[in-house]
Amino acid sequence: MTDHDRHEPSRIELHDLGRMRALANPARMRVLGLLRLDGPATVGRLSERLDEAPGSVSYHLQTLAKHGFVEEAPELARDRRERWWRSAHDYTSWDPLEFRDDPATRAGLDEFRRQVLEGYHRELLDALAAEPALEADWVEASESADAAAHLTAAELRELSAELAAVRERWRGRGRERRDGTRPVRFITHTFVRSEP
Repeated sequence: MTDHDRHEPSRIELHDLGRMRALANPARMRVLGLLRLDGPATVGRLSERLDEAPGSVSYHLQTLAKHGFVEEAPELARDRRERWWRSAHDYTSWDPLEFRDDPATRAGLDEFRRQVLEGYHRELLDALAAEPALEADWVEASESADAAAHLTAAELRELSAELAAVRERWRGRGRERRDGTRPVRFITHTFVRSEP
């Protein structure tokens, strides 16, 4: 077992409307996602990666920092003018039941979750567009699939827990870049299907 396997992932929980609104912005989600996947970066590096103006990236970082999503990494700076940023946590979590009886906060959570799903959709379409330039072994190793079953609430909870365990095991193994690796995304959803 490596140090990466033993690392306990840290998380930030969404309990208030301010944090939800701060993160319910596609550019801020992309900034946070890059810091989580690629590690610390400067405004300039993030600006290049996102094709966004440095002023805009700086504004998004300040907003994320105000709500505890990112923090400065001053130990990485080579001089006083250089500012590095890192994610303050490995992932974000929330409990939809917490806001079930609060319409305003529930609306904020729903908007945040819609932005998350739209981000997933954009990533999947980008991956599809990039596939023709990808080496055959990477295309062959990728998968896009779904399944459906008739389950009880307890069985759905068990399925979700098993998928979460698989996600965490592979996330732990791939925390840092190694020779021969590339950034890989795995997105899972378990949910009750709406009846037609």
